[in-house]
Amino acid sequence: MVSVFAESRAHRAWGRVHRFVHHVARPTSPAAARTVLARRGQLAVLPYGLGRSYGDSCLNPGGLLVETRGLDRLLAFDPASGVLRCEAGVTLAELLGTVVGRPAPDGGVWFLPVSPGTRFVTVGGAIANDVHGKNHERAGSFGHHVRAFGLLRSDGRILRCAPQENAELFAATIGGLGLTGLILEAELQLVSVPSLRLETEDIRFADLEGFYRLAAESKDWAYTVAWVDCLARGRALGRGVFSRARHLAGSREAVRPPGPPRLSIPLDPPCSPLNSLSLRLFNALLFHRLGPGGRRSAIRPYPAVFYPLDSIGAWNRLYGPRGFWQYQCVVPPDGAPRTIARLLETISGSGEGSFLAVLKTMGDVPAPGLLSFPMAGTTLALDFPNRGAATLQLLARLDRIVLEAGGRLYPAKDGRMPADVFRAGHPNWQRFTEWVDPGFSSAFWRRVAGAEAAARIARAA
Repeated sequence: MVSVFAESRAHRAWGRVHRFVHHVARPTSPAAARTVLARRGQLAVLPYGLGRSYGDSCLNPGGLLVETRGLDRLLAFDPASGVLRCEAGVTLAELLGTVVGRPAPDGGVWFLPVSPGTRFVTVGGAIANDVHGKNHERAGSFGHHVRAFGLLRSDGRILRCAPQENAELFAATIGGLGLTGLILEAELQLVSVPSLRLETEDIRFADLEGFYRLAAESKDWAYTVAWVDCLARGRALGRGVFSRARHLAGSREAVRPPGPPRLSIPLDPPCSPLNSLSLRLFNALLFHRLGPGGRRSAIRPYPAVFYPLDSIGAWNRLYGPRGFWQYQCVVPPDGAPRTIARLLETISGSGEGSFLAVLKTMGDVPAPGLLSFPMAGTTLALDFPNRGAATLQLLARLDRIVLEAGGRLYPAKDGRMPADVFRAGHPNWQRFTEWVDPGFSSAFWRRVAGAEAAARIARAA
């Protein structure tokens, strides 16, 4: 069959390692999206928002990517309840510029209940990846704040999904990586906060024990996260800077929504400037930047707290033309300090350092989705310049440590997880499989689901 859709070699994930050819459709209304699915023929389908997933979960080699950015309408907002209804292609950045900051009846202002480290993601993508933020211990993940959504299936049906309506499909779609159908619109619950300015503290810690002590002492802070020096060894293993923040009460000072990035990387450098020498210098500067006291307090507007990397456009190009691998795991609380120490020892001993190494404790909040990543424990997120076999061998060693501890990897960050690692870490995967739309697929799903994914695609063709 000759496809009626345009071909693209430009659609990549944020890690820029994978390069595939796709067919692409760009509907601008729910009716147009329905027509696209009706005309897909034998092409497997996958929704595509802004491509901020790091690996191949947003890619569909040889298949059809349905771009959702044309579904960008804000449909309704109730300032009395904070309930928002919008199409799936609306971005968090657009919400920050429209409804966030409006007055709430309790004297506060409406804010996003959960936000990842970038505002450049669509609402549909935030649901499909069940993103989490620095406040997971209190607020859970994005899916906890989704009241309902409309889901277009490949047979043309549009199903309303909510906790009490098509509940199993609702749970499969949250964190379901776009495999259960195309989200057309969603209803979200915003949260009232005292203000859009935050009280913040950055505190240097000398080792992993110091990290866990600060995490335990920060229960009255809404947002916590730490940068960790992944090259430190011996007594300094796990040293870093712990950051915590909470909304400032009583502040009525206006905070403008963030504008476009102040800087941008226009081209790929011929080779990445992020190497072992620059990493050691970078880590030393970060660790010592707080001065002799090792502590700094400040009042900051929310963009500086939540989206520091968004100030640099296309920062992923800094890793050079070969791209980079993102790796994020979470391990259970029992034995977490020992497991995180093993992971950091393995990384520091390999010479394959990570520039953005993030450490955080996660709360004991029941996951809303069958494939949701968050669980109680400690999460470690890293990125590694793609140096070929050596990097992949390191990641495989990290896999084994995570599995031995009973942990899991984050599919939205993954581009190479073996099927056995996925299945061991996500025990609901077979239950999830029953809800995968037979007309939808992805590179990630074909890799981890194997014969099950192929059989469903064949039945749909």
